[in-house]
Order: sequence, then structure tokens, then C-alpha cells
Amino acid sequence: MASSTYKRYHIHGMNPREHLEHYFADKSETVFKEDVLNFPIENLAKTFRAGYINGDVLIDLSAGSFVHHLYAACEFFKHIIVLKVSDRCILELKKWLDSRTGAFNWGHATQLHAAIEGCSGQCQNKVRSAIQHLVQCNLEKENMTDPIVLPPADCIISAFLPDVICKDKDDYIRNLRKFSEMLKPGGHLILLGGLDMTYLTVGKDKFHALTYDEEFVRKALVGEGFVIDDCKVKRRTYASDLIDHKGVIFITAHKK
Repeated sequence: MASSTYKRYHIHGMNPREHLEHYFADKSETVFKEDVLNFPIENLAKTFRAGYINGDVLIDLSAGSFVHHLYAACEFFKHIIVLKVSDRCILELKKWLDSRTGAFNWGHATQLHAAIEGCSGQCQNKVRSAIQHLVQCNLEKENMTDPIVLPPADCIISAFLPDVICKDKDDYIRNLRKFSEMLKPGGHLILLGGLDMTYLTVGKDKFHALTYDEEFVRKALVGEGFVIDDCKVKRRTYASDLIDHKGVIFITAHKK
């Protein structure tokens, strides 16, 4: 399949439950655990435990309907605001927020976080309590949550969203600029993404992914007025034709 025929995440829509089942489920055939569960949970726990990222408002701007990347954050922010470009992602996440029958089971990720942090494993309930708003957004608008005006954030987490919404590198930089405008001066941006990726598969469909490397992300952040605090890269160690990334990146930066 030519890359020009790949679907677009925010235009054609992605089934969020199939996305969770493919990449995040606790199944023996799920080979992505190290990249999408262990790596984010370990690095986010370490980052927040360091104590320099905290405050009143955290905005989550991530792809899909996963929640494990917020486990560590909920201890350090009074309010979490989750923005989604897809109403289907909102519905899937709301199932989990409301503890409804049939909601995706995050027990395996909860156990992993509890083992890393040495805590009781109550992080799911803490995240549910911390999420104050779940809002659909439109990244094409100047105010992506129009008519709602959000308070400036102390921190933004964006996990794998720029990968699937940006058509090219200029688009990536434009979205970084939008993220920056939503942050307080000195506020922090945490990015998780796939390196050297061209597509990901959900169900029967292949979706476009922006191809970039660590050097590009670093230069893009610095160019938009950020100071990089930390950067970790994990290289891919497994085979799967569902997705073709070569590694994953975790990078934290603060706005000058």
C-alpha cells in the first residue's frame, strides 16, 4: 500500500477500542509492551518523582484512549484536562472514567506502575478523580477548544498524537507552537512518540504516521523556544507488521 493511500487519524477516524486491543492489551500475542507500556510508565514515574514538574493544571493531548501515561502525573497536579480530536475516543475513555461494564481493562498497566512506584495500585481511581474535563478539540482552530477557553497549563503531555495528525514536519512545528501557546511561561511539555515511523495499523486500516528522528524533535523544540530537560530513546526489539517505527522517544522540555 502506498503511503499516499494511508488513512488520516483525525480525518477518517480510528477505532479506539481496536487500537487499545492491538497495542495495549494484556495478551501473550501483544508484543508492544516494552515500547508503549513499560517505557512510558518508567520514564514518567521517574520524571515526576524528580519533583520539578508539578502545578495546578495538566493538559493531556494524546492519541487514542489510553490512560496509563497519566498514572504518575495525577499525584502532582490538582486538575487534569484531557483533549481528544475524536468523539469516538471520548466515548471509549468515558467508559473507563465511569467504570462501566466493558471498559478496557488497565489492570496490567496499574500493576506495572505500582511495582515501579512501590505504591498500592490505586492510581486508576486517582486518575479518575483528577480528570476534571474531557473535551473534544479541533487542531485547525486558533483556539482548539473553542468556545471553551482553557486556563494556561503548567504541563502538557502529548503521547503519539503529533505522529498521527501531522502531515509533514512543518505541520509538526506548527502544532508544537500551539502547544507552547497553551503553556504558562516556564511550563513543561512532555512528548512521547515513535521514531522513523511511516504507518500504524488499526483493524484493517493503515494510518499515516509522520517520519522523524531524535535530532528533528530536539531542533524543533529549541526552535520554538523550549529548553530540553531530558531525552530518552528506546530502540525497537521485536518484529511486527502492524507498525513500522524503529524506536520510541521520551522527551521533556520547559518553555522559556
